[in-house]
Amino acid sequence: MEFLPPEGIPKGPEAENYLYTRVRLAWYYRPGDVSDRSVTDSRLLLAAIFSEVCDINQLRGKCHVVHRDKISDLAGWKKRPDRFYFNRLFDPYVKKEFEIIPATDVRNLPDDIRETLISRYEFVVAEKEVIPDLTDNLRLCDTCQEWCATIDAVQCDRCKLYFHMRCVQPPLLAKPSRGYGWTCAPCSHRHEEEVDSHHVRHATPVNLSRKTNAPPVRGRGRPRKDKSQAEREENMTVKHFKMWPFRYFGQHTFAEDTLDPDDLIFPRTATRQGPKFQVNVPSGPELDINPSEPDERGGDNTIENLGIINTLTEAEMEACKAGLTGDPILRSSVDWLTEVIKRFSEAALAAKPLTSVNMKSPHRAEKWKKFETLYTDREWTEDETDAFEMAIKIHGAELRAVQEQIPSRKMPEVVRYFGLWKSAKVGEENRRLAKGNSRQSIQHRKFSSPEHALEGQHVGFSDDEGSIIEQPSKPPTCAACRTRESSTWWKAPKGLSTDLMCDNCGTAWRKYADLVVRPLRDESITSGKARPDKREGTPLNGPSTKRARTSTSAASTPPPIMITVPYMRCLACMKNGPIGKVLKCKNCHLRVHAGSVGEMVEPTQLDQWICELCRNQETLEASTIHTCLLCPRASIEERKLSPYPPSDTFLRACKPTEGQGWVHILCAVFNSELVFTDATKLRLVEGLSTIPRNRWASVKSSRRDTTIMTTFKGEIGCMNAIISCKEHDHSKRDIYDICETDEGGQTALEVYCQAYKQALVGQTHALLRKARRLDQILNMRGDALGVPPPEPPLPEPECYRCHSQYSPAFYPTALSNGSRHAANEFSRWICHRCHFEVEHVNGLNGIHVAVA
Repeated sequence: MEFLPPEGIPKGPEAENYLYTRVRLAWYYRPGDVSDRSVTDSRLLLAAIFSEVCDINQLRGKCHVVHRDKISDLAGWKKRPDRFYFNRLFDPYVKKEFEIIPATDVRNLPDDIRETLISRYEFVVAEKEVIPDLTDNLRLCDTCQEWCATIDAVQCDRCKLYFHMRCVQPPLLAKPSRGYGWTCAPCSHRHEEEVDSHHVRHATPVNLSRKTNAPPVRGRGRPRKDKSQAEREENMTVKHFKMWPFRYFGQHTFAEDTLDPDDLIFPRTATRQGPKFQVNVPSGPELDINPSEPDERGGDNTIENLGIINTLTEAEMEACKAGLTGDPILRSSVDWLTEVIKRFSEAALAAKPLTSVNMKSPHRAEKWKKFETLYTDREWTEDETDAFEMAIKIHGAELRAVQEQIPSRKMPEVVRYFGLWKSAKVGEENRRLAKGNSRQSIQHRKFSSPEHALEGQHVGFSDDEGSIIEQPSKPPTCAACRTRESSTWWKAPKGLSTDLMCDNCGTAWRKYADLVVRPLRDESITSGKARPDKREGTPLNGPSTKRARTSTSAASTPPPIMITVPYMRCLACMKNGPIGKVLKCKNCHLRVHAGSVGEMVEPTQLDQWICELCRNQETLEASTIHTCLLCPRASIEERKLSPYPPSDTFLRACKPTEGQGWVHILCAVFNSELVFTDATKLRLVEGLSTIPRNRWASVKSSRRDTTIMTTFKGEIGCMNAIISCKEHDHSKRDIYDICETDEGGQTALEVYCQAYKQALVGQTHALLRKARRLDQILNMRGDALGVPPPEPPLPEPECYRCHSQYSPAFYPTALSNGSRHAANEFSRWICHRCHFEVEHVNGLNGIHVAVA
């Protein structure tokens, strides 16, 4: 961000004549460092509005960090060294991630605020749910024609106009609750007239998805051969205001504050006040209060004077203190001085001389306490002090955790002792500095001009560089690639076979956190195994470079211990994964990827995780009959299995419905009519009543009807849930596995459900959504307007060969002469399986078989 001169030098233009000794660095986080979600892209970073001043010798090189929208060829960008990109921001204080969009995409603002925002900053930081409102067109109040801020504006559900809550009649005190809509007075009056004129109940209108002006997501793009484009992207000018290219402009920001250049740019969050965070405890039963009990603290009868002595000089105060005690440490004690002033004040109010005060009694009486208490805490023992200092080293200033390590002390005692202990440490440091043991002040060299200072500037490794090992104590071997030759050896992270890494592996680990560990060979792991013969051309009788063995009984050096992470096989994709990514139910031992069932488990709770069905046996929130509502009914023998559904298949993964039933996750995903109330957790399946009975008989849908675009692994397009056999041609389109993850760690199932299976919970209430689906089924509006009733549905088709009623598709039979009946004249059908079996037997390709 900037280079800084040494501390303590004169400010102004004269500071340019000194060498730069410090540098201010902006922080970027790796996604794996701030969350448990694993990210495969080593070039993806999280920005932060956080900087730190470091020594200039800590600089290791130059890298390029660019926003994702500024990169036209992401694949080519990641192939170049020292290139990184970001598209989100992480705040280390709020501990939350935010979206980053270009400032030019923000349109829903007044002109003066928008121009100020664009002229100062290149990007804007906001919550994900606020982005559609910011990128929408300018919203004006239909009454006063002024800008409508999202926080104090409402939208009519019918005319889609915006109003200030203060501009409507009567004014609105608060926005409608989540799931409920609001209509303006003219629309409400017009709706009442329509209802009164027709005397019928209209079907509830279905709200279409609101269009947005948000910019489309960029694709991965093709690698460019023109290197000048990449160089222009590296040297692209980015606007900065007070050294920052972005600022927070989310739901907790007042737009007018942006005009103030001193406004804080950091992310904000809601205050933890109100009934959501504070419990409303009802008052307890009234008890008979004993008149002899002391008054409750806080009333007028419990007011005490802490001190009225303000006329004593410093010499008189020291004389009084010397007359009370001869301990110099006790004279500087805060608790002792507070009690002395209190007793002096009581003596003055009682018209007694100050010489009548003594500190022999360590107790004091307070009006709101029944008994006398000590005015200071009892002395801390050596064991308590050692436990306190050990807890401070572990937990720092988290005094709640420190108090748990010292059960003999209460929380107020720990807080008071922490202040005294910290003051004692500062006093020891000051006394040490007063004795002349402080470091000599560094004399910084001053140059005659800034040009001479720039010529003498040098940046290199600092003296306390501990990552490079100059002379290894034994023959070195890289812990990652197993090489034994390298110009520079780096210190390896813990958990590897050796504590050294070569220059290539060490640089890759420090820059990109990318470490590919090559497994040890069998002959190097197995002890006692004969050494392999030397290869051809090697002198067998040459001099040995190793020292001769002096004792045959000397034990060989044990092989290094390899720390391996336990793996489990997922029942959804049948692939192995580490514990944490693959969850195992504590009760039924179901093993699935966390992303395939919508679970987010803390690392400390991995051993205690239980699946939805086992959790329901404890809570009884849904039905205890775990049969899927979309699958054929299981036989009595299958239901007798314990557990049911069996835990050795992915069919054990079920989710509750809005009617407290159960469906398989696969059934809910592969049926286009079903949606989830919460697509991130795959909770509460909705829409079972909208599935037509004869949908399997007429499969004529087209994938081109889907218009929602999503991004997965850099590819943009429409996603569909399909089931394919092993011989299926996968070359025409990209096919991803259920548990396959992208750069952000999300599985394909999570991306698909969040894009296509999320119910519109922000627009309507759950009961209203259910009523709309019932209106579509009953078709009440069509009957009221005189629309002819629909044709009766065809009977359920049944295969004439195997008599099965369940098949992906049914085919009508043909007459022997090749002619066909109309679709409603067929009385015999053939299922998908039998259709191809008959074609294979008769040697036909794509021609329907004639059935007698």
